[in-house]
Amino acid sequence: MEGLNGALPPGAFPPRAQALAGLTAQEWDLVVIGGGITGAGVAQQAAAQGWRVLLVEQRDFAWGTSSRSSKLVHGGLRYLKQGDLKTTLHSVRERKRLLQEAPGLVEPQSFLFADCAGRKPGRWLMQTGLAVYDLMAEQRSHYHADLAATHMLAPGLAPPGLRGALVFQDAKTDDARLVLRVLQEARLLGATTLNYLAAQGLQIEQGRVAGLELQDALEGQRYTVRARCVVNATGAWADRLRTGTGARPLLRPLRGSHLVVPFWRLPVAQSISFMHPQDGRPVFLYPWEGATLIGTTDLDHREPLDAEASITQAEVDYLLDAVNDQFPTAHLRPADVVACYAGVRPVLDDGQQDASKATRDHVVRDEAGLITLTGGKLTTFRLMAQDALALAAPHMGQPFARSDAPLFTPASPLDPRWSPAVRQRLQARYGSLAAHLCAGARDEDLQCIPGTQTLWIELPLAARHEAVEHLDDLLLRRTRLGILLPQGALALLERIRQLCAPHLGWSDARWEAEIARYRSLVEAHYQLPVSNRIGL
Repeated sequence: MEGLNGALPPGAFPPRAQALAGLTAQEWDLVVIGGGITGAGVAQQAAAQGWRVLLVEQRDFAWGTSSRSSKLVHGGLRYLKQGDLKTTLHSVRERKRLLQEAPGLVEPQSFLFADCAGRKPGRWLMQTGLAVYDLMAEQRSHYHADLAATHMLAPGLAPPGLRGALVFQDAKTDDARLVLRVLQEARLLGATTLNYLAAQGLQIEQGRVAGLELQDALEGQRYTVRARCVVNATGAWADRLRTGTGARPLLRPLRGSHLVVPFWRLPVAQSISFMHPQDGRPVFLYPWEGATLIGTTDLDHREPLDAEASITQAEVDYLLDAVNDQFPTAHLRPADVVACYAGVRPVLDDGQQDASKATRDHVVRDEAGLITLTGGKLTTFRLMAQDALALAAPHMGQPFARSDAPLFTPASPLDPRWSPAVRQRLQARYGSLAAHLCAGARDEDLQCIPGTQTLWIELPLAARHEAVEHLDDLLLRRTRLGILLPQGALALLERIRQLCAPHLGWSDARWEAEIARYRSLVEAHYQLPVSNRIGL
């Protein structure tokens, strides 16, 4: 295959040593700290202006919130209920853009909201909200389904008092792959992007930020880089860099946890959205990557941010109780859960006691050349980036022009003999690089890994082209096998090693260390809490 053995195409990751060697060779216009969707958006939008852009991430790309979200590209119907019209308006319009520009990566998802007698918010209030929602999106997508139609759309759905449902449209994505695709676009425009390169401190000259001290987390080498401006896009970690300058903390870290169950165990064609019977919080479940995803909780996260977030037994019980309320004959139990994951949201501390009512809007602060961008939603990352760059521009003496230009370059055509589903999946993940990377693919490369929608070819392509430094990079973010298959896909490790070893260059000892590290990570943070496993 050309993509596995040939020269690197434009937009692919260059060799790490080559990228590191270029860090100190110039003064950067902009250094972005943070490799999640927020930082990726800033890097792409800045590179589109022709700026010299460096993005650094202390762990792996999308390691934090951007691989652990609810994976929904939605307009924020709940924010409409809270009177946050601006966030909802921006979200529905950005959702439309992403659906058009990244088909297959951002996909339409039908939602069904059960209409139950005596349960809030009630049919008419919900229908009014959906009418406003559709008006903002310039579409007509919602309708009311009677009881018979509801049973056809969602067999087994039977919460107390069910009398019908409201059906509407939103969208979903693979959040980590969306980050990788935006970073690819940034590199196509000339940006340099490096994972496992940590910001150790700011350089201050004449009262303003003039650069950064960086450290390679893999080799320990330190670098000093010059920059006209620095954007702090570190999500839940944003206050850490700011408080070093004496600024007041902005954030209230909130944990959102999710369950993954096999699709056969809870087969749903719609996303089922509802209010939890215990506390009235929104909960959902929907088909994702060949499994069924259940989420989410919304709790103050008081654990250290540098540790992997983990679901608690109380959260497992909370989510299972919600599902069994809606599908009483499903009898979903902890034994049915394939994987769990938890992420920490960077939510602004607006003084709300109820975590689920805290604002999801973003904030941008200029503190002597350190531009902090935090809060916000995955859906609106492009608009958030433009707000940050508008503040950054005066520090560089360069204009910033807000633009509605497409985020993504068109995907390259693939072999027409391949199935439409395979072509769309590869084009969605690799965009303009798809033809180069997938040239010469064999039939067996294009088969789905059993129990998932992941193609075998995605593993060696990630190992060769996508800056994989640890096994969890490959199995939790470049692919999602670690949360789609039992025990983090450990049963496939022999095949995975055969496919990826030629491209990673790891010794036998390194492979054994990586497997042990990954096994421990999955056991501690991506499986049920120990108390839930007793007797399973």
